[in-house]
Amino acid sequence: MVRDAHANEGGDGPREGQARHVPVMLRRCLDLLAPALQHPGAVVVDCTLGLGGHSEALLTRFPEARLVALDRDKEALRLSGERLAPFGERATLVHAVYDELPEVLDRLGIARVQGVLFDLGVSSMQLDEADRGFAYAQDAPLDMRMDQTTGISAAEVLNTYPPGELVRILRAYGEEKQAKRIVSAIVRERADEPFTNSARLVELIRDALPQAAKRTGGNPAKRTFQALRIEVNGELSVLERAIPAAVEAIDVGGRIAVLSYHSLEDRLVKQVFAAGAATTAPPGLPVVPERYQPRLKLLTRGAELPTEEEIAENRRAAPARLRGAERIRESIE
Repeated sequence: MVRDAHANEGGDGPREGQARHVPVMLRRCLDLLAPALQHPGAVVVDCTLGLGGHSEALLTRFPEARLVALDRDKEALRLSGERLAPFGERATLVHAVYDELPEVLDRLGIARVQGVLFDLGVSSMQLDEADRGFAYAQDAPLDMRMDQTTGISAAEVLNTYPPGELVRILRAYGEEKQAKRIVSAIVRERADEPFTNSARLVELIRDALPQAAKRTGGNPAKRTFQALRIEVNGELSVLERAIPAAVEAIDVGGRIAVLSYHSLEDRLVKQVFAAGAATTAPPGLPVVPERYQPRLKLLTRGAELPTEEEIAENRRAAPARLRGAERIRESIE
């Protein structure tokens, strides 16, 4: 769930310069993308810039490549802009959600790119800044918007959504088995006083759950907070559009790497990659015509996991799942 991970979870939040910023599975991401980024003029897109750790490493390792980096969070763009300033015009930072990639590339006059990286989930900056409301471990306003200039907050979702819709969100996005029990408590409580802060919601969830449910899966509020965050930011619907758009933007020989942090994200990525790597020919053809041939070659066997050493250094990397693919054929309509 957490990307751009910071080495000191729960300690001091990130500061200017981000000295302790630890990008997740950095070396493996670079190795996956490397064959497509060696030649002069290669363009790589970091669709989830965050604090800029992956972007900085891409620009450093591939000195003849150009970077386009997207983020919906203006504060992330400001901080990473300072970090990437030494690379000058090689880095182009854009305030955009990653499903807007086709429009961004069109505005920049870039027809095709050679590499794309997604590092999904919440950035460490968002988690560590208390007033953003992402973390259930500290009291904060229930905001959870990655772009605080637009959209509705988590508090508005809690206070205004019909009970049935809240149950659907908790089940679909948080895989919360006790969704009905939690939502009943939310509806009862919000009738007396609207929700504004995270501590009250965490306490309500603890009180609503049976003892057995509290003993499994870490903090009992984790699933509800994940579900609210996904709803507030439209994360899965954005991802459903973004991954196919990114594949379409990649040149033949180009590569894409995606880091996911929960099963819902990883499932979407797996489905798009698997469909691209499969033949679309009707069954029974003796020879498969070119237009039915796979467009993608999978670069990872299933989803790759972080090493024990990386998790020991950076425990926020623990849930990460990495998938990679190479574009091997143009689309033929």
